Amino acid sequence: MRVTMIGSGYVGLVSGACFADFGHVVTCVDTDASKIEALNRGEIPIFEPGLGDLVAKNVREGRLSFTTELAGPVRGADAVFIAVGTPTRRGDGHADLSYVYQAARDVVAEIDGFTVIVTKSTVPVGTGDEVERIMRETRPDADFAVVSNPEFLREGAAIGDFKRPDRIVIGTEDERARAVMEEIYRPLYLNAAPLLFTQRRTSEVIKYAANAYLATKITFINEMADLCEAVGANVQEVARGIGLDNRIGSKFLHAGPGFGGSCFPKDTLALMKTAQDLGSPLRIVETVVAVNDQRKRAMARKVITACGGSVRGKRIAVLGLAFKPNTDDMREAPSLAIIAALQDGGAHVVAFDPESMAPARALLNDVTFAADPYSCIEGADALVIITEWDAFRALDLDRVKLGLRAPVVVDLRNIYRSEDMRRRGFSYSNVGNA
Repeated sequence: MRVTMIGSGYVGLVSGACFADFGHVVTCVDTDASKIEALNRGEIPIFEPGLGDLVAKNVREGRLSFTTELAGPVRGADAVFIAVGTPTRRGDGHADLSYVYQAARDVVAEIDGFTVIVTKSTVPVGTGDEVERIMRETRPDADFAVVSNPEFLREGAAIGDFKRPDRIVIGTEDERARAVMEEIYRPLYLNAAPLLFTQRRTSEVIKYAANAYLATKITFINEMADLCEAVGANVQEVARGIGLDNRIGSKFLHAGPGFGGSCFPKDTLALMKTAQDLGSPLRIVETVVAVNDQRKRAMARKVITACGGSVRGKRIAVLGLAFKPNTDDMREAPSLAIIAALQDGGAHVVAFDPESMAPARALLNDVTFAADPYSCIEGADALVIITEWDAFRALDLDRVKLGLRAPVVVDLRNIYRSEDMRRRGFSYSNVGNA
């Protein structure tokens, strides 16, 4: 199959590389000439384990290419995937669909023969209808079908998620489009990946509902962590105790500083706003959004408390900036709010992250960036662990204690054991364990 991917960001690049690895011929199109030039030099603009090798292999074997030119790749495509950004719109919290709609106008002008137009971007319910309306209004003679095919990729594990998915959701009632989508995903049949065909609007709701539910699980266990601290219980054991119930499951029950990234904050807010506009408010989702926003600053207060009630004039070492490990994504990362609150309290912050230092520099002011964890810790009045990178899970604790001016450790990801840390002489605080 010949596939064209409009947008070479996280979703477009990962999806395009994986489709090419299936054996399809894929062209990734982007209006950002500098990004395309970098990709053609073999430079990957994001950090995702294994992506560089996968892109290089498929470029080398002639199945994957990158261009700013739209016309040729679209005219020759069996399917055109729209994978452009849908950021939160300024002012009202809705998803900004201007890039999706512009892509629809540009694509329909170039298609030649029956073409499946696939919305891969995360979009509110009804977007597929509007995309179809725009395309038919722009070019009434065009032969196409608009399909919803949401992505369910976890940053840091995206290639595995794409190649071994829990499910593939495809929203279409057009038989020709269904046949094309079945052929595109046919290489996954050996992995018994279930293809779920639904109506287009149902597919759009599935994506938002999935992210909102996972965000709710995270927020639930974070509130349970606060209760555990108040009553002297252990939230990790609570999470294990409820997670062993198959009706609940253990995933996304890890207490911490709140969720961030490119999906959960944006998608919960967009779903909440859509539901409010339709007169069907989602009270649980509204609460999740509010609680998560408040939690990040609350984690800074935890650090201030651990430092004796004030961080003014103190040097605070922060390990981990990205919103989760195995990515360099700083979008809505808890570290941003936590560091800002510590700086508001008069602290000087020194930070280290294995992959996200470059994007963090553009977002954080008056932060000193260290070369490694131990130089970050050296001379600090407290250590705060915000992101649970593997590199932070087995620090030389004797060296950490020697480097700190005061043996204060605030572990916001619960990667160390309270008993061990206190036995070693640390003043240790974590989340959900009094």
